[in-house]
Amino acid sequence: MQYVVLDLEWNNVYGKKIKSFFNEIIEIGAVKLDEQLNICDEFSCLVKAQVGKKLRLNTREITHLTNEDLENGVTFPKAISIFKKWIGAEETVALSWGDGDIRTLIDNSKYFGLGDEVPYLQNYVDLQKYFQRMIKCESKQQIGLKNAAGLVDIDVGNLSLHRALDDSRLAAECFRKIYDKKVLEEYIYKCDADFYKRLRYKIKVISFIKNPLVDKSYLKYKCEKCGGKAKQLTGWKYSNQYFRANFYCPKCDHAVTVMVRFRKMYDSTEIKKVIKPLSITEIKEQNPESQENDNGKV
Repeated sequence: MQYVVLDLEWNNVYGKKIKSFFNEIIEIGAVKLDEQLNICDEFSCLVKAQVGKKLRLNTREITHLTNEDLENGVTFPKAISIFKKWIGAEETVALSWGDGDIRTLIDNSKYFGLGDEVPYLQNYVDLQKYFQRMIKCESKQQIGLKNAAGLVDIDVGNLSLHRALDDSRLAAECFRKIYDKKVLEEYIYKCDADFYKRLRYKIKVISFIKNPLVDKSYLKYKCEKCGGKAKQLTGWKYSNQYFRANFYCPKCDHAVTVMVRFRKMYDSTEIKKVIKPLSITEIKEQNPESQENDNGKV
């Protein structure tokens, strides 16, 4: 048994073949661990862009890769051939931080005619979910890789974040920090028909506040300064995937905008809550009566 922690970088492009945008993989990175979690090997490969000939600005800024860098890469089918050989024949558990990389790997394999499954992956673990279980973080909240590293005292100073190999190294270190074989077994999925059905499920953003999947407890706000219940000034409005409302604590003279997103996953509801400070001047300019809509206050 071996563990392969993988990470991908990609560029969002328009695929004429599918008449839609998708994430074209531009880099593959992975770390191989033995059963004792010793690092036995590493993998890094740049993938030559074939669909999107130029990297988007945000991709260049995040990864620090250039179009010239990718010219030295190999085609996606060739990269996968090398990657499969590197993984080898030993039974493998693949891990990635969230399942976005696996979804992207499947999309690219399908686009480039390699099939809509990845048969070289036998077992899979969503490392993000497993990590959150081990540190007793609410599963509905998602922790990014960098923040996760901070929670288990891993220094990221020497790593180039948003590069595939260094991100896979960081994810592997997080894995080693919280490893529990018995608990891990609960998170290992066999890459069978149900696994692919789960991955092909299209995530749905909930836009109706009276949907039964909307957990009303997340639509409340306690003042971060005094812990008291803040006054809700505006009704909940839906915009750009989030429900938004303004709250004010008269005791602390503290105002915020609360933003909550609900997404229906295959077998759960993902919830993300964001709190943004709001100036008192902005609050005074608000007219609560004109702000309310059909969603109402909670």
